[in-house]
Amino acid sequence: MSNIYSWQHKLWQKLTQNHRSSAHALLLKGRAGIGKLDFALNLSKFRLCENPSPIGEACGACLSCGWFEQGGHPDFYQVVPEASSNLTGETAVASSVKSKKKPNQQISIAQIRALSDFVYMTGHQRGQRIVLICPAETMNTAAANALLKKLEEPPPHVLFILVAHRPQHLPATIRSRCQLVNMPIPDIAQATCWLKQQGVNKPEVCLAAASFAPLLALTFNEQSYVTQHDAFIEQISGPQKISPIELAEKMQQSELPVVVSWMQKWCYDLLSFCLTGKIRYHLSKMVAIRTLASIIDTKALVAFLRTLLSSQQLSRHPLNPRLFLEEIFFTYAALMAPNNVE
Repeated sequence: MSNIYSWQHKLWQKLTQNHRSSAHALLLKGRAGIGKLDFALNLSKFRLCENPSPIGEACGACLSCGWFEQGGHPDFYQVVPEASSNLTGETAVASSVKSKKKPNQQISIAQIRALSDFVYMTGHQRGQRIVLICPAETMNTAAANALLKKLEEPPPHVLFILVAHRPQHLPATIRSRCQLVNMPIPDIAQATCWLKQQGVNKPEVCLAAASFAPLLALTFNEQSYVTQHDAFIEQISGPQKISPIELAEKMQQSELPVVVSWMQKWCYDLLSFCLTGKIRYHLSKMVAIRTLASIIDTKALVAFLRTLLSSQQLSRHPLNPRLFLEEIFFTYAALMAPNNVE
């Protein structure tokens, strides 16, 4: 199990020991950044291996394993949004923050229809074929309906593996036709230890900033990402520094769900300090948070956090990214305006 994260070992043993089960579809669900996609890729490789070991590992030496490692297995088909098509593993979750291109964030009906030529043909090894869809909740309505037809009458010897960060956004009809798999989350000590092994500086800080998702925490160790994140937090950490129009213009080329997530975490820390005197994410910003918490209206902050929940859902498909961000930043700035902070 050398390729499996330590917090996934028990689940791996369970699924590999029962890999001949009758389930034709698995739904791996859990927060982003805990290793779901990597787990799914390893499971696919294992299920396609010609000589899997008794302890639940792909042999790594057969023709099937060779195909898989080269990214060209004829019995494996991966479906991802265009925005993630050149990325691997869950490091794709936040990588597009650096990109100025705005590729499609959805899985389209054309992509799901294209599966027909794959799932209804005979496997090259006359064995199992695997379809991996990630993130499954990014399928648009038409794509989800097209997949449902295949799940209702599953082709023989085909395993569908759906990976979802937000399974509640999948239609109930799809969820009901999958075996649900709750992906484990490492505790803080376990995640911190793993990050140290990856050479991450200040793992506790990176982990907190990444909502305690270890794979996302790796991104916070990348200088370009850290620079952009820190510059954003610096601008919203003081009333005098906020210029909603300029900030929206600067951030409109970034990945909007990530920007909204940054704002959510910041406001969560503000509210947490107001109510408990503690913060969760921005451990190095205690002084700024304490200052803002002393002047911000708690009820208004709670209402703004509720608004951000709706904004997060809309962030993948805004009509105008700049106006979308301006509305968020003006509302945030207005939280402090009545206090006349100097």
